[in-house]
Amino acid sequence: MKFLTILCGLFVLATAEEIKTEDGVLVLTKDNFQEAIKANEYVLVEFYAPWCGHCKALAPEYAKAAKQLEEKESSIKLAKVDATENTELAEEFGVRGYPTLKFFRSGTPIDYTGGRQADDIVTWVVKKTGPPAIELNSVDEAEKLIKDNEVVIFGFFKDRDSDEAKAYLATANALDNFLFAITSNEDVKAKYEAKCGSVILFKNFDEKKAVLEKDINEENIKKFVQIQSMPLIVEFNHDSAQKIFGGSIKSHLLFFISKEAGHIEKYVDPVREVAKEFRENVLFVTISSDEEDHQRIFEFFGMSKDEVPTLRLIKLEDDMAKYKPDFKDLTADNIKEFVQQFLDGKLKQHLLSQELPEDWDKTPVKVLVAKNFDEVALDDKKDVLVEFYAPWCGHCKQLAPIYDQLGEKYKDHETIVIAKMDATANELEHTKITSFPTIKFYRKGDNQVIDYNMDRTLDDFVKFLDAGGNVGEATPEEAATDEHKKDEL
Repeated sequence: MKFLTILCGLFVLATAEEIKTEDGVLVLTKDNFQEAIKANEYVLVEFYAPWCGHCKALAPEYAKAAKQLEEKESSIKLAKVDATENTELAEEFGVRGYPTLKFFRSGTPIDYTGGRQADDIVTWVVKKTGPPAIELNSVDEAEKLIKDNEVVIFGFFKDRDSDEAKAYLATANALDNFLFAITSNEDVKAKYEAKCGSVILFKNFDEKKAVLEKDINEENIKKFVQIQSMPLIVEFNHDSAQKIFGGSIKSHLLFFISKEAGHIEKYVDPVREVAKEFRENVLFVTISSDEEDHQRIFEFFGMSKDEVPTLRLIKLEDDMAKYKPDFKDLTADNIKEFVQQFLDGKLKQHLLSQELPEDWDKTPVKVLVAKNFDEVALDDKKDVLVEFYAPWCGHCKQLAPIYDQLGEKYKDHETIVIAKMDATANELEHTKITSFPTIKFYRKGDNQVIDYNMDRTLDDFVKFLDAGGNVGEATPEEAATDEHKKDEL
């Protein structure tokens, strides 16, 4: 019996030793996963694929975060699972893309919703394991917190039962990606010349700090933190994308520039004061043409890299409405006037359009661009079926031969027109396309627009057209299952 007990103990020890580490990150498999979760109260687990570009970009930041937690002598562990080798684990935890991160608290998983830089990861997991705001009891503690973090927020509240203090703590609890502290210490208050009931955001860039002293409520604190925690002019990259699009400011002025050509110093730096003036309404963002990963963004705006330096303004809340300046001289005065006209509602939306090909109507499937769309599709004497496609879309390529057959069948029909339009290079004010392919039927007479949601077979297309669009259709949810969604910036 004693021998069996010793043998079991050795087996458990051997199993524990199977949990290897790489750069401070636990390497988990289906064989040691449950053991690691049971042995550690807090574990952040990354499910990754070796070939995944985003996973490769995360790896050094993830290792850096693990090191920071170790230096803090934290009990929080970071771990990773190769989801392509441990498919059962990936399926168990609903992994549908890479990387997927899950945070386990006493064995119970929740989705990770933080950023992908080391500081963001550490801030998020620390907040999930402690109070929403750290208590500051001395100037030394405050100075260390400011020194160790890119952004940190202090709340100066003597009465913790006040509405303002409760609003501050509620905001701290809601914003997982930010580190909050709270204090009633008179020395800390004097050190930073803070008023009781105020909020100060410290940052290691731009003005170094921002102060909120009036209207201290959840809405205002949240807006203050989200705005003031961003640089006056943000560089767009993989790490900043989530903060840019997840923030409270939905209007963005985009500088398309080349770092290598010196455009930052020549065109961007001189407009910092303009960015400061509009920071509560418009976020200023730079996008470098030197990065190959940004090619799709240029395509989205119908631009080539030869056009840099240039500007575009985009309003995310308004179906990604875009605005193009009518000037090329990127001076601070010109940019200020452009942004002010946008805020005043005086700018006309810029819609992309290709030039109309000379032979647009010479093939069975007619080629539409924004410039001739209404003339053809809204002809009340014709039934017009239009495919909105993207050149890179796999489903669009699969549809092409069937759609060509459809065009051939109706090429001599007097009242039925088969057409297509590249929706990545042409935009319509009255029709917004969010997936590819999207197929719409413009009925003659009343110009009613009917979405085509039947199977993409020749027989179903014919049945639909011969019935004038009045047939039973698949639900939009069923039809959209395999569609390509439009990539956002």
